[in-house]
Amino acid sequence: MITVHDAAHACLMEADPARKAACVRRLAQDFTAGCLAMAKGGELRPVPDPGRPPRPVLVERHRLPQRPVKTLEGRLALAHALAHIEFNAINIGLDAAYRFRDLPEGFYADWVRVAVEEAHHFELLRAYLNDHGRDYGDFPAHDGLWEMVRRTDNDPLIRMALVPRVLEARGLDVTPGMQVRLRKVGETRLVEILDVIYREEIGHVEIGTRWFRFLCAERGLDARATFRALLSEYMAGRIRGPYDELGRMHAGFTAEEMEDLRALEMETMGRLS
Repeated sequence: MITVHDAAHACLMEADPARKAACVRRLAQDFTAGCLAMAKGGELRPVPDPGRPPRPVLVERHRLPQRPVKTLEGRLALAHALAHIEFNAINIGLDAAYRFRDLPEGFYADWVRVAVEEAHHFELLRAYLNDHGRDYGDFPAHDGLWEMVRRTDNDPLIRMALVPRVLEARGLDVTPGMQVRLRKVGETRLVEILDVIYREEIGHVEIGTRWFRFLCAERGLDARATFRALLSEYMAGRIRGPYDELGRMHAGFTAEEMEDLRALEMETMGRLS
């Protein structure tokens, strides 16, 4: 019987976005039906890059042009940037299901579900682009999300701490303000798409929170202290508000962790001043 890990790897390495989304849905159906086995250990194939189309062109983050959302071109660029994030997020869910072994079955169920929902988010944004004569790949993008995936591929605890609880949680922080700007220019469709993404991303951050705490408890680690130490090690100088405190609390953050985020941000500002 094929394993969930091998099935996830096959979807991970699929380059065509539409076929990748279809592959993810088959993976979820087969997993739910009990058609996929759990591997014990096993050799991991390195994944320096997931399957992805030849475009968009990937550039350094600072080389991406700023386009105001008051113009249609700016809104299309925003939709493309969000689609790129969601495409990467499909691969993040698949990589977690492929890479990390000997965890409870619920871990794989959660990350397969994440991949399915991220595929839906990507399709919503791609449809928006298509309806305006554009497609995924028409604007440049950066590779920051996958860089962090590569940096955390040796330990599920570090992955859970830094990818869903930092990078994806940042999406919760910026979405409400983004929606305010879009409403001001009458862009209701993107606002509605962001409503869907925001609701489900809270669940994705909560999944990261739950498995991070599970792994901390399994290793006898204090979750709060461990999270702060990982932020200092991996995200020095990159923690900044404003924070969507309500969304983060729904996703499992504690009041003490929010205090730690603000304290780390203040420390960074103090070093820079």
